[in-house]
Amino acid sequence: MNKDPKPPVPPFDPLTLLAKIKGGATISTYQANQVVFSQDDPANSVFYIDKGEVKLIVLSEQGKEAIVAILGTGDFFGEGCLAGQTRRMALAAAVVECKIMRLEKAAMIGLLHNEPDFSERFMSHLLARNIRVEADLVDHLFNSSEKRLARLLLILARFGKEGASERIIPKIRQEALAEMIGATRSRVNFFMNKFRKLGFIDYNGHLKIHSSLLDVVLHDDPKFKS
Repeated sequence: MNKDPKPPVPPFDPLTLLAKIKGGATISTYQANQVVFSQDDPANSVFYIDKGEVKLIVLSEQGKEAIVAILGTGDFFGEGCLAGQTRRMALAAAVVECKIMRLEKAAMIGLLHNEPDFSERFMSHLLARNIRVEADLVDHLFNSSEKRLARLLLILARFGKEGASERIIPKIRQEALAEMIGATRSRVNFFMNKFRKLGFIDYNGHLKIHSSLLDVVLHDDPKFKS
């Protein structure tokens, strides 16, 4: 007689695990543009985005700022404290309304030591972040500003997850997009209008990204040259 099949294993939910922590974790809601932490603040905790998007901004001594990353639901940030970082290297602020969990450094270390599933999830995050950084470097070294913009919009729309053919993201300032791809605002405006005319994006209050925008990244068609 065949045994009954085992019930399917539920998907890993880090919030269920994190909720077990006593005294080492808090969940807060942040409004759009609200600062989570500032550059040079003490680095003593790790954050997990349960909902929303967070931007990381680096400020120079001359007062210039650059957006170095935009993170979304399911991402961690502030993990530098686990590697000996004592001060924050960037400012973190909500892009839209966010629900974020803050994990004290000691609580985070305890989870990594005692919870294999959580540790595996966190390591996957670190590896994905490292791959993203390397890809960003290659992108800036070898791709045109038009391709860099297309790739950034696809990343912001989180394409490749759940197989959606189009995604809606909050409208983001063209100045911010220009900072992230190393171009001017006028250049970004030109490409955004071009993408809209080609049917790759739509924007009216929100920005809708179609999967067809991948054509800009994957092909060397002359019409995509900057």
